[in-house]
Amino acid sequence: MSLFCPLIIWYFSVGLYVLVGAGALMMIVGFFGCCGAARESQCLLGAFFTCLLVIFAAEVTAGVFAFLGKKTAIEEVQAIYEKAYEDYISDTGKNKTLIQFHEALQCCGKASEVPVKATCPKDIELPKNCLVEIETLIDSKLHLLGIVGIGIAGITIFGMVFSMVLCCAIRNTRDML
Repeated sequence: MSLFCPLIIWYFSVGLYVLVGAGALMMIVGFFGCCGAARESQCLLGAFFTCLLVIFAAEVTAGVFAFLGKKTAIEEVQAIYEKAYEDYISDTGKNKTLIQFHEALQCCGKASEVPVKATCPKDIELPKNCLVEIETLIDSKLHLLGIVGIGIAGITIFGMVFSMVLCCAIRNTRDML
C-alpha cells in the first residue's frame, strides 16, 4: 500500500465534511429566505441577502484559488504517480496503486511502458504517457468545475437581486399603509 493512500483518504473525508457543512449552511440560508418571504420580514430578507453575499464571495475566492492552484494540483498528483511507479518497480509488483492509476486513466507508464507492462490495461490500444494523462484529466475537470461554479454564482446573484427586490417591495407597501 502506498504511503500517500492515508493522506488521500484524509483529504477525501475532510472534503466530505466540508460539503456536509456547506449543505447545512445552505439549509439555514434557505430558511432565512423562506421565512423572510412568508412573513414579509425585511430583517430576515436582509439576513438572506447577507448570507448569499458571503457565499458568493466564498465561491469567487474558491474559484480563484482553484485556478491559481491548478499547476500545484497537477504536480502533486504526478508526484503521487511517480512514487507509485517507483514503489512498483522497487517492490517487484507488490504495490497495487499503479494498477489503479493505469485503469482509471487508461494509460501505461511514463516515457515507456516496458518496466510496468504487466500493470497496463488489457484493452488499451496505444499506450499513453500517464503524466500527460494526469495533466489532461485535471485540466478538463477543472474547466468543468469552473463552468458549474459560474452557473452557481449566477443563481446566487439571481437570489440576491430578488431578495432585495422583495425587501424593497415590502418596505414600499408598509410606507403606503
